[in-house]
Amino acid sequence: MTDGPTDRTDDDAPLVPGEAGAPDLGAPVPPAARRPVVPVVAALVLTGVVGLLLGALLAGVVLRPATPAGTSVDAGFAREMQVHHGQAVQMAVLVRDRTDDDAVRTLALDILLTQQNQQGQMAGWLQVWGLPQTAAGPPMQWMADHGTHGGGPDGTAAPAQMPGLVTPEQMRRLEEAEGREAERLFLALMIPHHEGGVEMAQYAAREAGTPAVRRLAASIVAAQEAEILLLEEMLAGRGGAPAGL
Repeated sequence: MTDGPTDRTDDDAPLVPGEAGAPDLGAPVPPAARRPVVPVVAALVLTGVVGLLLGALLAGVVLRPATPAGTSVDAGFAREMQVHHGQAVQMAVLVRDRTDDDAVRTLALDILLTQQNQQGQMAGWLQVWGLPQTAAGPPMQWMADHGTHGGGPDGTAAPAQMPGLVTPEQMRRLEEAEGREAERLFLALMIPHHEGGVEMAQYAAREAGTPAVRRLAASIVAAQEAEILLLEEMLAGRGGAPAGL
């Protein structure tokens, strides 16, 4: 039995490229048929950038610490420790001009450079916070009854004045002294000056709201407590404090 004729026609035959009606495989794809790869990628990149910016903005708003108030411990410490440091710098300059003792001159230079640097830090904070470098009203109010701790002897009131400051009469006496007398005056006056600075810094290290302020205050406490021991040793080696202090 033989196969019969098939019903296949020329229309069923595969089209050969180049023949009439066959697709031209080398022809460019029309623009409308192309997939919009570049616009899609650009849109994804733009979406990612916008997300990052929004995330950074929200993180800044949520995580950025609040600016200290003008009456805060942070601001008060930054203002008044600058004043306290300023007097120590003045005393250090005076004694360096009045003695040839290398140990005293080295200590004075260390106090001068360290405390000038810290003055700059504290002035910079106030500028960044948009607060004035000085405040109206009596001194040391920032140590008065913040939270559960106070700054005065009874733990509730601020000191009547900045602790440890040298009086104008004592400063004039240092200005007029020379040699060993100047050394003894400087060392004897710097001990209570440092003790007052430690009192202020201890309070700020405990009560300030800004981490940078607490860190600087704690470093001042550590440095000046160590220097007090050195001052006492150097003073004892030079005959002790002059009379009348």
